[in-house]
Amino acid sequence: MCTSITYKTKDFYFGRTLDYEFSYGDEITITPRNYPFHFRKMGMMGSHYAMIGMAYVPEDFPLYYEAINEAGLCIAGLNFVGNAVYQKEVQADKDNIAQFELIPWILGQCVSVKEARKLLANVNLIDIPFSSTLPPAQLHWMIADREEAVTLESVAEGLRIYDNPVGVMTNNPPFDEQMFQLNNYMSLSTCEPENHFCDKLPLHTYSRGMGALGLPGDLSSQSRFVRASFVKMNSVCGDSEKESISQFFHIMGAVDQQRGCCDLGDGKYEVTLYTACCNADKGIYYYTSYDNHQISAVDIRKENLEASELIRYQPVQGEQIYLQN
Repeated sequence: MCTSITYKTKDFYFGRTLDYEFSYGDEITITPRNYPFHFRKMGMMGSHYAMIGMAYVPEDFPLYYEAINEAGLCIAGLNFVGNAVYQKEVQADKDNIAQFELIPWILGQCVSVKEARKLLANVNLIDIPFSSTLPPAQLHWMIADREEAVTLESVAEGLRIYDNPVGVMTNNPPFDEQMFQLNNYMSLSTCEPENHFCDKLPLHTYSRGMGALGLPGDLSSQSRFVRASFVKMNSVCGDSEKESISQFFHIMGAVDQQRGCCDLGDGKYEVTLYTACCNADKGIYYYTSYDNHQISAVDIRKENLEASELIRYQPVQGEQIYLQN
């Protein structure tokens, strides 16, 4: 259920897959600087940094799955079912923020992870639903800029912020446990393996790629974390925009989910509904969808960012096939 990564060539990129069995009707949504955010406990934020990302927009409020702001700060929220815990009580000396308000609260005010850390030090993440039909989603978040990435988890013990040196996040288990599991795969290599099994046996390679034997290939969140980390950390790419976004989508292809491989019963299957790649330096949101592998893009800087109303784009659906003859 979702994978998020950072990637840096000449520019800084951030994105994710969203894996689920259905779409809520998601839209590429730009929140301009003067759109009024009405927070449940913190009043109105009338002026803020502009942001762009994929969102479900009920009642004219953007419920962002992931977004970047015009300063280059990025956040993605991914499922963390069974581990996410939000506070039941409002605290008078804290910034009391509902789970669905966290992304605009941070992106609206911060330009860096360093600033986000300071803001989060005073956040009390509270258990308030958006509506009677939209209960609080159990999430954790990756927050990143071109210099660093962190993982934020709200658990029974409170808010936890972990340095994220691989720039990868999936779902369960908690992030510190996922990082520890990488120790089990430190022998993997992009090079041909040598025979360390036994010097008395004439063992040899019989295929390219055998240095990565043991890299998990299933769709579980721990396996996707390991696979995405290996592919991303060993990726080789040029610095141009086209090379960078192409490579980003290739990396994310390593964790793509195809219909039929994750059976939820009753004819439902988890699939990769969309894959997003944001150039955080330029404010361009690139994406593909399950039924359209052509890369489409929305550029935040081509819009009027001083506006006060949301700017929304329906994702391009249906395969766009270039016929050569």
